[in-house]
Amino acid sequence: MTRTLINTQSFTDAAAALAHAASIYDSGIAHLRKALIEFVGGRDFDERVRACYPFVRVRVDTVARADSRLAYGFVTGPGLYETTLTRPDLYGDYYLKQFELLLRNHGVALEVGLSNQPIPVHFSFAENDHIEGSMSAEKRMLMRDRFDLPDLAAMDDGIANGTHEPQSSADGHTRRPLALFTAPRVDYSLHRLRHYTGTAPEHFQNFVLFTNYQFYIDQFIKLGHELMADPNGADLAFVEPGNVVTRRVGIAPEASDALGAAPPRLPQMPAYHLVRPGSTGITMVNIGVGPANAKTITDHIAVLRPHAWLMLGHCAGLRNTQHLGDYVLAHGYVREDHVLDEDLPLWVPIPPLAEVQLALEQAVADVTQLSGYELKKIMRTGTVASTDNRNWELLPNRVPERRFSQSRAVALDMESATIAANGFRFRVPYGTLLCVSDKPLHGEIKLPGMANQFYRERVDQHLRIGMRALEILKHQRLDQLHSRKLRSFDEVAFQ
Repeated sequence: MTRTLINTQSFTDAAAALAHAASIYDSGIAHLRKALIEFVGGRDFDERVRACYPFVRVRVDTVARADSRLAYGFVTGPGLYETTLTRPDLYGDYYLKQFELLLRNHGVALEVGLSNQPIPVHFSFAENDHIEGSMSAEKRMLMRDRFDLPDLAAMDDGIANGTHEPQSSADGHTRRPLALFTAPRVDYSLHRLRHYTGTAPEHFQNFVLFTNYQFYIDQFIKLGHELMADPNGADLAFVEPGNVVTRRVGIAPEASDALGAAPPRLPQMPAYHLVRPGSTGITMVNIGVGPANAKTITDHIAVLRPHAWLMLGHCAGLRNTQHLGDYVLAHGYVREDHVLDEDLPLWVPIPPLAEVQLALEQAVADVTQLSGYELKKIMRTGTVASTDNRNWELLPNRVPERRFSQSRAVALDMESATIAANGFRFRVPYGTLLCVSDKPLHGEIKLPGMANQFYRERVDQHLRIGMRALEILKHQRLDQLHSRKLRSFDEVAFQ
């Protein structure tokens, strides 16, 4: 059971193009939801129920004519470029900006129509729907025959990885991608974000902090509630797992706030959001320990197209001249995390991004009130090694120590290289500022009492440095922050 064919239309107005895409998507979702409700209620269908995503397409006949200083917003040469679209309610502002850039940089019309990519029925569920739980096992099996389910073949990361091979269509044209992620890939990650973080994608902000310690989250929660008590603050709301929303004093609650409820147990990687207008606030995620978690969460947050993400965590200091509590600003990474080896070969360098590096250094100076040569007393810039072996110290023959020395590493952790590498891979500006919490090569290991005191003394300052760095980055021009360093030869147009 499919809907009436929707004709492809051409637009030279970005808002009109977005409105047409939204109408296609909204009618498709309504069609699926209506059929699904009837199916759960007992109705069966004689044929498959299907709705498809909208697409946007641009045809370019000349080589790139855009400003060479730009990092995105244009295609690199003649051809047919397109991508499927989803959730215009969530991505409306983002899509509008990308459409405007294409129109401005190429002066050709945008084509918007109905793709042949089915919308999986699971991606039509509303935020609080739990439909499958009310169906019998037999009904769930029949559902596979009546509705389209998620197709992993349509969700791979070949575009982002640079391994995607454009396919020729029946009309003889080779269709090249406009965006890093197809609509099914985006929808998949939006659902995964709910699962892993306990909060809806709508709450995520454009500036993200990752940490591997609950101490930082506790301090962020404390700060978030303090900011909500300030009637003159810039922040609009503070959101916690379970979509529990605390609005700033003087701001009326929204109807959806009542749906939030603290979960009986925290999700695997809980997220907290300091919400500001235009999603310019800060999201903080406790990724826990290890590169697998770091890859998992950045795989999914990347579809939200954040403007920057930073890692704030603790590390082992590898130099005798370092002290507990010193900071390490990463300008290079030794990748022994292994979780991205298949997606991003080890021979690919992960460069430091000047805008992020300068913001982090300035933030340390602003918060500590140290500058110049004095700043070097508490902060060292250098290579950070990330390993997937938490007990690397126990390996025989001091092999890891030799490798770290050869790489000139100054610190060791388990997540930073993964977060930076996935930022590089997904074209999300990245940075790392770590705090030395032990020096295992020099006999200074964490002891319970000492560690607790250290965490209490350093966490607040470290967190404020990270937040200050994001404030600095927020005032950067986006076409400078989204550096050309992150773009490949044959890059997609969408940021």
